[in-house]
Amino acid sequence: MSEAITLWRRLAGSPDVVLLDGFHALKHAVRFGAEIRVAVTADRGAALALADELAPDVHGSLEALLTEVPYETYASVVARPHPTAVAALAVRPSRAGRVAALARTPRTAPIVVLDQPRNLGNTGAVIRLAAGFGATGVVTTGTLDPWHPTVVRGGAGLHFATTVERLTVDELPAGPVFALDPEGRDIRGTVLPDDALLAFGSERSGLSPELRARADQLVALPMRPQVSSYNLATSVAMALYHWSATGGAAGRAPA
Repeated sequence: MSEAITLWRRLAGSPDVVLLDGFHALKHAVRFGAEIRVAVTADRGAALALADELAPDVHGSLEALLTEVPYETYASVVARPHPTAVAALAVRPSRAGRVAALARTPRTAPIVVLDQPRNLGNTGAVIRLAAGFGATGVVTTGTLDPWHPTVVRGGAGLHFATTVERLTVDELPAGPVFALDPEGRDIRGTVLPDDALLAFGSERSGLSPELRARADQLVALPMRPQVSSYNLATSVAMALYHWSATGGAAGRAPA
């Protein structure tokens, strides 16, 4: 057994590491400074060719990190083999560090709050959106672990490009809470400040009573009558786009 697989089996299951499933997750994690403990692939040449084509900025790092193993060995250490046959284990940032990063002021971009989300894939998609818009971070309430491997897979490793943590409503950072709710004021008439907390309820249950009580303002996305709801990630994208298009940091021209 290779040293890489021996190390993988020793680290796997530890709460201090997170699975990076696939080339793109590893690419983003490396790009945004993750500490990679071990990385394996069933086809090193193909993985490095992908880096040449899609991410030449991290080619050298991946060349140093990736260990080739037989496909059967690779498949034995992941729950569901990825088409790129690449996987890695990275150090999960400390909770204390993440909480401090969320609390730091002044903030120049909102925090997205997912109130008791249920869908792992949707949560990953939201983290990917938040990273793309330069949001300060993504907070979840409830039981879902936002660092679950399926969430990280859905987020394409972009957990390392923003700050991701699970908090209670009482632990939310300071700042005005704009909660998305069908009964709220049309968001198109609202300017979302850079230090806002943008809160989204689950698609099935909406906002929890605790989060609703914490809200400073309820805002609603435009929606055709008789349409029940948008997908969670779609709602987050619309709200972040509105923030950026109405003066948010992501929409400002560089100085």
